[in-house]
Amino acid sequence: MITSEESPNPLNQRLGDLGNQFMPREISWLSFNARVLQEASDPEIPIIQRLRYLGIFSNNMDEFFRVRVAEVRRLLSLSTGGTRQQYKDLLEMIQTRVVELQAEFDRIYGQLLVELRKRKIYMINEKQLDPQQADYVLQFFRQHVLPELEPILLFDGQSMPNLTDESIYLAVDIVAAGKHRYALVEVPTDRVSRFIEIPRKKGKNGKVFIALDNIIRFCMARVFRGVIKVDSSSAYTIKFSRDAELEIDTGISDSLIEKMEISLKRRQKAEAVRFVYDAAMPDRLLRFLTKHFNVRKYDSLISGGRYHNSKDFMDFPNVGPRYLEYRPLAHVPLKRLEAEGSLFEKIREKDVLLYYPYHSFDYIINLLKTAALDPEVKSIRICLYRVAGNSRVCDALVNAVHNGKRVLAVVELQARFDEKANINWAERLADFGIEVMFGVAGLKVHSKLILIEREEAGNIAYYSHIGTGNFNEKTANLYTDLSLLTYNQEIGRDVFNVFDFLRFNYKRPGYQHLLVSPHSSRSGLYTMMDHEIANARDGYPASMTLKCNNLADREMVMKLYEASSAGVEVRLIIRGMCTLLPGVAGTSDNIRGISIVDRFLEHARVYAFYNRGQPRYFIGSADLMTRNLDYRVEVLTPVYDADASKMLQDILDQQWHDNVKARILDEHQSNKMAAGGKSVKIRSQESIHRYLQSGKLPRYPRGASSPKKRRRKRKT
Repeated sequence: MITSEESPNPLNQRLGDLGNQFMPREISWLSFNARVLQEASDPEIPIIQRLRYLGIFSNNMDEFFRVRVAEVRRLLSLSTGGTRQQYKDLLEMIQTRVVELQAEFDRIYGQLLVELRKRKIYMINEKQLDPQQADYVLQFFRQHVLPELEPILLFDGQSMPNLTDESIYLAVDIVAAGKHRYALVEVPTDRVSRFIEIPRKKGKNGKVFIALDNIIRFCMARVFRGVIKVDSSSAYTIKFSRDAELEIDTGISDSLIEKMEISLKRRQKAEAVRFVYDAAMPDRLLRFLTKHFNVRKYDSLISGGRYHNSKDFMDFPNVGPRYLEYRPLAHVPLKRLEAEGSLFEKIREKDVLLYYPYHSFDYIINLLKTAALDPEVKSIRICLYRVAGNSRVCDALVNAVHNGKRVLAVVELQARFDEKANINWAERLADFGIEVMFGVAGLKVHSKLILIEREEAGNIAYYSHIGTGNFNEKTANLYTDLSLLTYNQEIGRDVFNVFDFLRFNYKRPGYQHLLVSPHSSRSGLYTMMDHEIANARDGYPASMTLKCNNLADREMVMKLYEASSAGVEVRLIIRGMCTLLPGVAGTSDNIRGISIVDRFLEHARVYAFYNRGQPRYFIGSADLMTRNLDYRVEVLTPVYDADASKMLQDILDQQWHDNVKARILDEHQSNKMAAGGKSVKIRSQESIHRYLQSGKLPRYPRGASSPKKRRRKRKT
């Protein structure tokens, strides 16, 4: 595991310019990815799952460079003086930490190869093939690989090709007729599996795999189809990461879809922000590549091992016993929703709070399919940010149109890395007669809303969904997210007003209950926090629990420091970036923070305030980041139902007492395990599953309690 003691770095000494109040969000993000590596190194986790964590780490790192590092580089290019030096220092800190993490990755990968061999699962290279395996690999290459290869010969004066950052390439050093020649070969992992099972050696048991890269290495002489007589060759993996920022022209002559398509093409030619290469590559080849691909001073040039694009490990097959990966957790049925009868009647009777993946996302599919069939339903409105490739959500919307309903889909075209898929969905939905909108210029629509209008007793009634996650069947099985289904008509009118704002964005609607970015999320959360601050100053118990993906807005951090100084007990459950420094004397004495990394990605946003013993709970789409509070359309809803509120509190308490998968967030980015060594073990994702099945809470470690149970005497 990676700890501050094991991986010392000058981070803490170099933060003085920030006044010891904020952790750079890029460094905090790398600390989150270090927590993913901790999972890969944990011997208690099934071996195949540990490999998949390496894939998650690699995929995260790709996005980090394409987004976070690219932004720092842009800021550096626009800065002068002391500010410019700060960005230079930050890039150097990033580089140092990335190299440390890559070394840890390589160590864990080597360890996992040994563990796999113990279980008779072998990853071999092209030099370890026996004659039978060599014949199999050659035949596989001819049939499946060679038709996909388009090698590029490199020479001085040539216009260099634009390499995609979603692929890996082999930089090939060829010796032909006594001279060195260079070439690039893209490894076609989008069309051929990265890991190919081949026959095992005679007399041996187990499963044998070879990487697609090594198949190409083994058959390199055939790659050039006889045009070049290859005497010998060496191939070294390289990978580029490019700036993922999209620039959309503000002119009105082209449609938004056309502008997005142009921007996506520009992204393919964007500047490289990382060049990763095999450390065994000869210096002359490395110099040739960096010169001709214009790798500049502030690009991150990172040497690594023989293999890159380890994100492919996310799909590594389990070819051994089932215990080599996580045992699936069965969905917990909601008896009220499983019973016969109208789904709308059940929502009228009582709010429904769903928690994925413990509950099934099929309940949302059922809601949409029921609305599509119900003759009393007049319209459906929905916000689509990321949907599955074969989306039953979209199928239900199309069916609703076929049944005469009015359907409005707000499709966010700027959902990062899903832009192309969303353009395709927008066009398909429009072809079926669905009204498609693209939201508000300059504001991403990140809300997770459904509004169903149903005629009841001659009036229109609203059925509302406000959630924390996307309408995506695939991720609903991998991410923890919450959905509130409510018949509250005042909330329904607020949701209607959100959609009205998306259509007529010159209006500034009022909201009775919802907190809506960019209008009221920040001010509404500040109001809740100010109440706790006032209560603490008046001597009342005061606390808040904030659970989200990222906490990086500086004004919000300062408000939490103010709360801590006033005596408010603050609990933070932050999965990713946290620029606040918990537990700093005189600044954040009353703030504690944890991060949970486990089998499911923690994605829900829950904000709870003690409120003098009458707690208030909000769930929704907004993280505590400037973009979510000020530059997106986000929605947070209060949860009024008593049973739903209790469920939220019980979930938060179990996560807070997690002493198996929770790491402490501190100013040193140490990622130490929370409350390790306790006799009572609580792994919150497992205990929450049991709780939702039985209604019983786990026994917490001795001395542990929820903030709401502690009391102080009121000042006199």
